[in-house]
Amino acid sequence: MPKVSEAHKEQRRAQILEAAQRAFARHGYEGTTVAVLEEATGLSRGAIFNYFPNKQAIFLELAVESNLRLTEIWLEHGFRALLEEIAHEDPDWLGVQLEAARRVHTDPAFQELVAKAEADLHEHKQERLDRFAAQGVRDDVPLETAAVFLSLVANGLALRRTLGDPMPDLDVLAELVERGVAPRRSRKKATEWKTPSPRTRPTPRSRRPSSAG
Repeated sequence: MPKVSEAHKEQRRAQILEAAQRAFARHGYEGTTVAVLEEATGLSRGAIFNYFPNKQAIFLELAVESNLRLTEIWLEHGFRALLEEIAHEDPDWLGVQLEAARRVHTDPAFQELVAKAEADLHEHKQERLDRFAAQGVRDDVPLETAAVFLSLVANGLALRRTLGDPMPDLDVLAELVERGVAPRRSRKKATEWKTPSPRTRPTPRSRRPSSAG
């Protein structure tokens, strides 16, 4: 039997993940059965679960990749870029991730998988905090507290996107938030704020995070 190359394996994994994300976004976590995954991927359950142990593992990898992608955008390009990305995320996919957050408290098996994934991410936590600090952050509160504050704002925007609420002016929102965490010497006075400009709501677009990582 011919040996399957690593490139082929990665390509097949990416194919499964891309199709699975569309299925999760359309049907929700519970509604995405094995039969739905088979139809979405065009593969048999045997082929699918040759690459992933179960549906939970597929979903969790997608969720972790999405989180890492958004975090990298934030640390590499700034908080404004992160808000823009969230404003263009598929609202159905964001909704499924919120659904998964609830499952952590009701499904012990899923909770165990999430805990393992978070443990892996924790290894690089300090590196991410250092990159955040390099952007310029006030020093009168713990760095991690400032990071949590920004995460709360980003998650709140994701919730509005999921609910279909109008998007705020992202320039003003980013300026408000960044002003709150910036070093004291660089904070703007009220007279330096710009006047909000009318903003149209972005056109939804469905995107799957990169399968790298």
